[in-house]
Amino acid sequence: MEITITINGEPTPLSVEPRHTLADTLRENCGLTGTHLGCEHGVCGACTVLVDGEPVRACLMFAVQADGAAVTTVEGLAGADGALHPLQEAFGAHHGLQCGFCTPGMLLTAAHLLEQEPDPDRATIREGMSGNICRCTGYQGIVDAVEAAAAVLRGSA
Repeated sequence: MEITITINGEPTPLSVEPRHTLADTLRENCGLTGTHLGCEHGVCGACTVLVDGEPVRACLMFAVQADGAAVTTVEGLAGADGALHPLQEAFGAHHGLQCGFCTPGMLLTAAHLLEQEPDPDRATIREGMSGNICRCTGYQGIVDAVEAAAAVLRGSA
């Protein structure tokens, strides 16, 4: 099928099989390998992308379902000039990543959370991030990073 998805701000025409997931299409057809495949059952959150601004498990969505939609991947978080997003900076500064496998999904989930709640308390951050699994960090650094990035985005840090 012929579809067009706006990926990280760029309209992208694609030829896909109806059975291909959005995650596979992003990785294989578009070369956007930041979308990681963990469980492929929608449980771990590693494949989270934003579709029309909402977090979606890309392993559970068919690419054809995204026809006409705007998709943001982790590659789309950085600025046009290559400057890292405050969340990306904070994850590094606050040790919110170790192996990095969960990080793209964590970043996009956190970006959505901060879009909805610019000044979350730590409990809100924990709840907002609870659908994403990390096997390395113990989550403390992730919560610290989201809290720090929220302050930067609000202009209070």
